[in-house]
Amino acid sequence: MSGRELTADDVVFSVNHFLTVKGNANAYMLRSVEKVEAIDKYTVKFTLKEPFVWFLDMLANPHAVAIVAREVVEKHGDLKKWESVIGSGPWMLDAYRPNVGLTYVRNPNYFLPGLPYIDRVEATVDEDNASRMASFLSGKYDLGWEFPGTIARVDWVQIKDTLAQRRPNLKTVEFPSPVMNHISMRTDQKPFSDVRVRHAMSLAIDRQAIIDSAYEGVGAVNPPVPAALKEWSIPLDKLGEGAKLYKHDPAGAKRLLAAAGYPNGFPGTICFTTYGSPVLVDIMQLVQKDLKTVGIDVKIDQKEYGAYIATCFYGKFDSMTFGPQTGFLEPDNFLFGQYYPEELKNQSHINDPVVADMLVRQRRTLDPVKRREIIYDIQRHLATQQYYVQMPSAVYVAVWEGAVKNYGPNMGYDYGGRLMAAWLER
Repeated sequence: MSGRELTADDVVFSVNHFLTVKGNANAYMLRSVEKVEAIDKYTVKFTLKEPFVWFLDMLANPHAVAIVAREVVEKHGDLKKWESVIGSGPWMLDAYRPNVGLTYVRNPNYFLPGLPYIDRVEATVDEDNASRMASFLSGKYDLGWEFPGTIARVDWVQIKDTLAQRRPNLKTVEFPSPVMNHISMRTDQKPFSDVRVRHAMSLAIDRQAIIDSAYEGVGAVNPPVPAALKEWSIPLDKLGEGAKLYKHDPAGAKRLLAAAGYPNGFPGTICFTTYGSPVLVDIMQLVQKDLKTVGIDVKIDQKEYGAYIATCFYGKFDSMTFGPQTGFLEPDNFLFGQYYPEELKNQSHINDPVVADMLVRQRRTLDPVKRREIIYDIQRHLATQQYYVQMPSAVYVAVWEGAVKNYGPNMGYDYGGRLMAAWLER
């Protein structure tokens, strides 16, 4: 900020702002913090209310505690204006063109001497998938246009042979996605308060058909923690009774609906936004078809992204919603925010004392082996309840121009970190 250095006071201010600002749906990430203090100009002390084994993970997470200068908050208030994007990262926001793009330039005062190597990064806003594909073929983009620098497999299959001729220096790597889609619902109201209805919905979904059509046959069926988090995602063969609910059984779904008092099914709405992804649109249509097959006739209530996030993403909907869950890098964020009572990300309005107790216990369990067993037990319990109906996840195809050296994709949101030590060699 005006060239001044970041100090411990900035960290203290930012953490307190994060914990107290109204409507912060990620505040649960640091709910164990009792106080934060500046010991000296460069030292910060955190005091916790209770043991919290994921604390360092949360501090390192780009979704928690972006460090902001007090004077920026005082000047810009809610920080929604682009002029408030002021930090201490490897690049500085140089230009913002609404619905067109952004330009970042190298931070000459970055705290790691000599870095970053790249002078400028151009980010383009392009909402049309055909346009994105054509632009990539022509060499306009150096990274894949989907998150996180990937190309959806259905698109990749179409263009990879052409790319091999036009852009022979492209590099690729495949890795499992931590992002998975799910149906959330008003479990505090009928008909979704009846576990038999939720079981029926899960049995109605043909997950293998989603993998075959939307992911070109390459994907994974997930319990509540996605398969990409291999250390923490319980294998389906260890899921117990709940494992059968991930199988496609429309006849069984109809029997459960009849037993719950809905022999002819029921109507409903499902809130949805595209996130700019044709693949997500395809999956939404498959979900709608599968539910209708068993008698659940859902009408899609499609919203603009901002309207969707302000309402449906935070549980403000009448019936159901469908969309992706943020791709986190540890299990606590997949579980605590979505399932702990009264958290803003608890889209399905769940109040389950059994899972609430286990969620707190895993946060307090220092031994990773014992903690994993608790997290496995959480997933076993959640599988039997189906508060959310999880869809399969993809295996990413990350693609980048070979001239971008010392670069590699990762599962998180830290684009700056990925490119920080990269350089161009044309």
